[in-house]
Amino acid sequence: MSNTDLSIASNAEILPIGEIAERAGIPADALELYGKYKAKIDVQALLPAARLGKVVLVTAISPTPAGEGKSTVTVGIADAFSQLKESVIVALREPSLGPVMGVKGGATGGGFAQVLPMEDINLHFTGDIHAITSANNALAAFIDNHLHQGNALQIDPRRITWKRALDMNDRALRQVTIGLGGPAQGVPRQDGFDITVASEIMAVLCLATSIEDLKERLAQMVIGYTYGKEPVTVRDLGVEGALALLLKEAFKPNLVQTIEGTPAIIHGGPFANIAHGCNSLMATNTARQLADIVVTEAGFGADLGAEKFMHIKSRKGGFHPDAVVIVATVRALKMHGGIAKGLLGEENPEAVRRGMVNLAKHVDTIRQFGIEPVVALNRFLTDSDAEIGEIMEWAAASGVQAALTNVWEQGGAGGLELAKLVKQELDRPTNFAPLYDETDAVEEKLQTIVQKVYGGAAVQLTDQAQKQLAELKKYGWDELPICMAKTQYSLSDQPKLLGRPEGFIVTIREIIPKLGAGFLVCLTGDIMTMPGLPKQPAALKMDVGPDGKAIGLF
Repeated sequence: MSNTDLSIASNAEILPIGEIAERAGIPADALELYGKYKAKIDVQALLPAARLGKVVLVTAISPTPAGEGKSTVTVGIADAFSQLKESVIVALREPSLGPVMGVKGGATGGGFAQVLPMEDINLHFTGDIHAITSANNALAAFIDNHLHQGNALQIDPRRITWKRALDMNDRALRQVTIGLGGPAQGVPRQDGFDITVASEIMAVLCLATSIEDLKERLAQMVIGYTYGKEPVTVRDLGVEGALALLLKEAFKPNLVQTIEGTPAIIHGGPFANIAHGCNSLMATNTARQLADIVVTEAGFGADLGAEKFMHIKSRKGGFHPDAVVIVATVRALKMHGGIAKGLLGEENPEAVRRGMVNLAKHVDTIRQFGIEPVVALNRFLTDSDAEIGEIMEWAAASGVQAALTNVWEQGGAGGLELAKLVKQELDRPTNFAPLYDETDAVEEKLQTIVQKVYGGAAVQLTDQAQKQLAELKKYGWDELPICMAKTQYSLSDQPKLLGRPEGFIVTIREIIPKLGAGFLVCLTGDIMTMPGLPKQPAALKMDVGPDGKAIGLF
């Protein structure tokens, strides 16, 4: 058998989704079928739970091109819990077509630790992201139509902040001019596109807890400002009901399965470097209602997705992680130790030792939240015993629980030791506390994240960001959590500063209020909300065979 993720997924035995629903305790009348192997869950048809399950959050060290396998470990540990006869559900984000067709790949795990049907999930799935794209662009159309039809709200076309969206990396759409061609074609103005997973509607869908909450959050979204510099919201336009109507099916969580038949709920897909990086509250809360243990993940390293899970998702959801897993690899640690990607196959324990500072910082970050993390060392074939020994010796000396995992090759069996360590942490009380209060000044919240989470020296605001901050305070929007838009490759805002840089200053170039989502997006460095494709996009290797099966997906 070929050892590609796609071939393993294609040869796996996949069960009818009704059997998976039965395993998860989902009654038939709460299941809305999307073919044989996918379904939506009608949460309102579920019986109330006597108690809610505990949450295992999987995060990682700062990612590198060498790969860490965070989603693979997330799926693998869920399957390991299943093998240990625990009641468990894995809850993941939906993949975006931008990374799938670009360079990062999908988000369904890998090897024998995958969610199925892999092809469907990585492509159009149940259409959720398309629905979000439609709602986002419907709002854009309503705004431009309002301008064209007389502009009763006196919206200043120069101060419209709402952008159109597309779920694809397309740098040519970052800045566009619309409305050209004369009066019948609308009002000319500058516009732009975000990738759909950076849309505020994605964040709203992921943080809403009911249809009514969804509508209220949509209504609160700011789309621009009047000529008098007063904010204009979706409520002012009166279209929150129409947007909610477009999202009503997408709002329902999706049920699928792992290769080993563990129930998996996949729903919502915000990026963690330009958005809050967590799957939906609906998905996590539904999983908690159905299982004793919920294994979920947050995007990229602990400085991004995990920090936002703690400060944004936990606050909105009224729960916090009961255990945290930090995924690390020998290969990635060697890169953080200064080794080029092409030389990672060569044994180099000294490089591992140098790169350990990155893992140490992420452990320190999770501990600051009052949770003792468990390290999952995701093994690759090229890892030597000496290199692995460096990491395990460091863990023992640092009082960190660590387990060698091999879930890519062995599935749940390769994660049993990790699952047992995590179960020990689940049985212990945590002392969870966020690192800042929402009532802290914005400057204080930023300083806390930069110093405590990134390990930097200070934060500075550009003139534009300072002006925006003054406006936020004027409108009373400053008592919101922070959603940092920052490179994933470094703890700093400079992608090439690997390892554990010190003494750096993070520059905030722009602050964008997202009132519907309930946070402030702070843009750092040269981070883009519409990525571009690489020179050799993954799409060049993709095709479909005469049997209708995918070729070269991964």
